[in-house]
Amino acid sequence: MAASDRMVLGPLVGSIDQGTSSTRFLVFNAKTAELLSHHQVEIQQKFPKEGWVEQDPKEILKSVHECVERTCEKLQQLNIDITNIKAIGVSNQRETTVVWDKTTGEPLYNAIVWLDLRTQSTVERLLKRIPGKNKTFFKFRTGLPLSTYFSAVKLRWLLDNVEEIRQAVDDGRAMFGTIDSWLIWSLTGGKNGGVHCTDVTNASRTMLFNIHSLEWDPELCQFFDIPMEILPKVRSSSEIYGLMKICPSLKSGALTGVPISGCLGDQSAALVGQMCFQDGQAKNTYGTGCFLLCNTGQKSVFSEHGLLTTIAYKLGRDKPVCYALEGSVAIAGAVVRWLRDNLGIVKTSQEVEKLAAEVGTSYGCYFVPAFSGLYAPYWEPSARGIICGLTQFTNKNHIAFAALEAVCFQTREILDAINKDCGIPLNQLQVDGGMTNNKVLMQLQSDILCIPVVKPSMPETTALGAAMAAGAAEGVGIWSLNPGDLTAVTCERFEPQINPEESEFRYARWKKAVMKSMGWETSEAPSNGDTSIFCSLPLGFFIMSSMIMLIGAKYVSGTGK
Repeated sequence: MAASDRMVLGPLVGSIDQGTSSTRFLVFNAKTAELLSHHQVEIQQKFPKEGWVEQDPKEILKSVHECVERTCEKLQQLNIDITNIKAIGVSNQRETTVVWDKTTGEPLYNAIVWLDLRTQSTVERLLKRIPGKNKTFFKFRTGLPLSTYFSAVKLRWLLDNVEEIRQAVDDGRAMFGTIDSWLIWSLTGGKNGGVHCTDVTNASRTMLFNIHSLEWDPELCQFFDIPMEILPKVRSSSEIYGLMKICPSLKSGALTGVPISGCLGDQSAALVGQMCFQDGQAKNTYGTGCFLLCNTGQKSVFSEHGLLTTIAYKLGRDKPVCYALEGSVAIAGAVVRWLRDNLGIVKTSQEVEKLAAEVGTSYGCYFVPAFSGLYAPYWEPSARGIICGLTQFTNKNHIAFAALEAVCFQTREILDAINKDCGIPLNQLQVDGGMTNNKVLMQLQSDILCIPVVKPSMPETTALGAAMAAGAAEGVGIWSLNPGDLTAVTCERFEPQINPEESEFRYARWKKAVMKSMGWETSEAPSNGDTSIFCSLPLGFFIMSSMIMLIGAKYVSGTGK
């Protein structure tokens, strides 16, 4: 097809959305914010041991190249000229930790995913060095509690346990980064001049970053014993980091030469995509986890109710940094995936909505999906998942309903904390993320919060936020972030349909279930590593002798017939 025949839509912006469960590349019209095309690839999660969650950084990178190439093919089939793509933004799963060799471009270990729990013993060892074992000791510097969730302890574990990484650090070959750093370095040339950087939003999730000075903190790096030379350079969320380079091994290069000029951790990207630029505006994203962020403007607010203080965005080198209060829930969409992949009660995620709709109640069943402990507002790593309130009447429909209800109850806990910290209750909740396609979930959420839930008609707000940051960058300048220039968003609205008394009753029962989920696990393994009942000789003898007696009785009764 001749270039002159192709549709001219004005400047376009691409967005890499690298999440925990999938990678996507989406292309937006910079003038209208219209989504023109996208491609998605699911990412494999590895569970080598209980509590461990890993991903292959090379698979993640390959999925990005595949999504870019397929989306460009789709645009060409739509008669859209891909040379109009003027910038690319990156949004990514935060905290997930990668260390790679800068001379070979190869990862030195699998990425340790944000959900991973292997570092609990590392956290407990570090706590012993803090006065009073106070897990919030660094809160006013980092905004974060000491937890398995954040990158510093994952990096500490890698340095303690992976000889290849220790050797690479000693040789000056190692580079550390969250997923954004790994992707930007790889896409801008990798071992041949790739740019090793991150943005302030991702840096603020490592526990090595001072959220006030906006620099890596030497004292924090010393506490965690992290060599500062392996850390990426910290940049704003909206500036040109480097240009896309061709990748001969993957036959990928459709967008070679296009600047990568936006970078935001996925939850910050959603806040921007929802256009929550004013103090007090909030959004809740329903993905693998669930994340409610409330913009606090240029003031860092520190929670008294278990929330995190994090950097919301810094949209330009010379622009002010804005902060947010965040409530983080580890398991949201992941509970649906668990029902599908582990229990096998559904074949597709969409079936969960159908099962729940058929009964319209959990019939007193409550599900606390604390698979990775409890995050906000509890920060309780000893918790584990429980399903309680079961009767002979309970079936898979009730469990599906309870799973959706659990997501809503966890959001209620966070919203209560934000309302207490901010002093001004939210009068509605803006939502986004893949789970918002589930209408049963959205109605449940409104019922449990007792306020309206507002869902934009274009749900890809995370990718949109990264695209907006990229298009607005100095040197690109094709996307205006002035309030008067932002495109009005059409929304679907869900209003509460149950009375507040019923909502409060169900919420109180949920809180009771949460209390029962705590204190299940410690980092100490049994002394001999054998948890079998037969490790107790008297009990083992009793069981074996009982079995022999039963077999003998059956034999005797059989011969007496």
